[in-house]
Amino acid sequence: MNAPETTEIQASSLSDQLATMRQALAGSPITRRIAWASAAILAVIVATSFGQILLNRWNQPFYDAIQRRDVAEFLHQLVVFAAIAGGLILLNIAQQWLNQRIKLRLREVLTTDLIEEWMRPNRAFRLTHAGAIGVNPDQRMQQDAGHLSDLTTGLAIGFVQALILLVSFVGVLWTLSAGFVFHLAGHSIAIPGYMVWAAFLYAGLASLISWLVGRPLIELNSDRYTREAELRHSMVRVNEHIDAIALADGEGQEKKRLSLDLGAVLTAMMRIYTAQINLAWVTDTYGWITVVAPILVAAPVYFAGDISFGGLMMAVGAFNQVHSSLKWFVNNIGAIADWRATLMRVADFRLALTETDTLHGAEGHIELAENADGSMSFEGLEIKSPDGCTRLTEDHVRIKPGEHVLVSGDPGTGKTLFFRALAGLWPWGSGRIGMPKGETPVFIPRTPYFPPAPLREVLVRSSDEARKDDAALKAALGEMGLDHLAGSLDRSARWEHELNDDEQRLLAFARLGLEKPRWIVIDEALDTFDGATVKRILAMLEKRLPEAAVVNIGRGLHNHAFFPRALNIVKREGGEPLRPPRMRAGAIEPPPAMPKRKKAASSV
Repeated sequence: MNAPETTEIQASSLSDQLATMRQALAGSPITRRIAWASAAILAVIVATSFGQILLNRWNQPFYDAIQRRDVAEFLHQLVVFAAIAGGLILLNIAQQWLNQRIKLRLREVLTTDLIEEWMRPNRAFRLTHAGAIGVNPDQRMQQDAGHLSDLTTGLAIGFVQALILLVSFVGVLWTLSAGFVFHLAGHSIAIPGYMVWAAFLYAGLASLISWLVGRPLIELNSDRYTREAELRHSMVRVNEHIDAIALADGEGQEKKRLSLDLGAVLTAMMRIYTAQINLAWVTDTYGWITVVAPILVAAPVYFAGDISFGGLMMAVGAFNQVHSSLKWFVNNIGAIADWRATLMRVADFRLALTETDTLHGAEGHIELAENADGSMSFEGLEIKSPDGCTRLTEDHVRIKPGEHVLVSGDPGTGKTLFFRALAGLWPWGSGRIGMPKGETPVFIPRTPYFPPAPLREVLVRSSDEARKDDAALKAALGEMGLDHLAGSLDRSARWEHELNDDEQRLLAFARLGLEKPRWIVIDEALDTFDGATVKRILAMLEKRLPEAAVVNIGRGLHNHAFFPRALNIVKREGGEPLRPPRMRAGAIEPPPAMPKRKKAASSV
């Protein structure tokens, strides 16, 4: 049997990544604040460049005064220096403050946008089925978005500042070397502005070599962030399941997993350090050469007697400013590689979020419709997954209002998949699902969701008046055997951590009794309870929701008097499975596979 084809997801280029980041910025009202702050910092950079030009011009009279041993002029130039330096200090502080504001606002925009895209209906769920790009979304939204904001702001401001200084000092350097003529072997060679060309050649060669040596850092940084995410995910998973791990004596196995993840992080970091050492050979060598390079370039003009010692120092200062601007790329090659890797992670994640709406676009989709007669129906329903096809044994099913139906099947037949299809979370397959028109069914999963809020808000999600009825809330808790929570109505907590699994499910049924929906769909939430608890829940449903339709998906071990009708779920033999999507380039790899454990006794 041939392997199933994969759904093609094209790799995103740099232009795609920049375009998706522009979309994130364009949709935010905070972008205007960033624009105003950027305009302000541009004005500060221009003013700073003007101050740098004044400081460069100050070199000539100051050093000429030293050469003449003119004490009065020397002291005067110190006063001038103090005024220029004081202005530059103020501008530098203003630039730092604006820099921090832009970083803060940019992170707010990016993180808010990612959260909004992630929390669109069903997207976060579908992203988990989109391949490795859906692994560790928390790190991409929290750590990567913040790091991208810092790098983008720092690199952008540094680039603009270098560009403005370059334009400002190229004119100064050109003027100083405009009319100089080289005399070599009886020939006269005039190179207008030769110091400018020397600075361009010197910095250009350094940039080229630095890029060739530092380019591998892009992929190495991306791989490092991948491994860091895997290590963090493993640690969080261990912390969340520490009880079960301890009961199963699984500390040794988890230690091996954490050691593997840590080893992958350390290996990735060692590769980065090796690449950084190689880059340091280039940057440090050019750094030492730069100590004498401007003097060597300006020396012919000075020794020819065309400029004074003060003029020489002015030329050296101007050369250093031009060279410093031109070598911005050399100084920031590591940060640029880091920025490129972080941009790839954040932008590809946002692209994946927007593409989840069309995930498995070539696959057939289940038709969702509304039934005017208020019933729920299934017509030729077949649900596709990577594990095969799930279907009901009956092709035409109609469930009337108030009817109690049990949907059961053998393990592995796809009962939870059927539940997700009814909820609209899993659209892939064929056939038709008809939902009662004008009704909003309540879906009870195996693990219910509770927001970190006061208990009364957890119990009643929509009505403020119902939240104030303490007697009704306590009665609903008492019916489910949760009397010990009656005194916690106004306490906010992480209820999924405070309550055990059974208590969480009982709390969900207590909430059901207060909300009184007309349609209820349950996914194996009753299967973990003992017979007495199941009878308690069913008695509550009969008492509080006598007209509600209840569709219970489970193993079929429940009260047949309450569920007089039964449907059966099976796997269709020979059904074509859902083709998995292909990961986009740059997506993080899944964690390395662990060797299979030997079976051991476990506690339930």
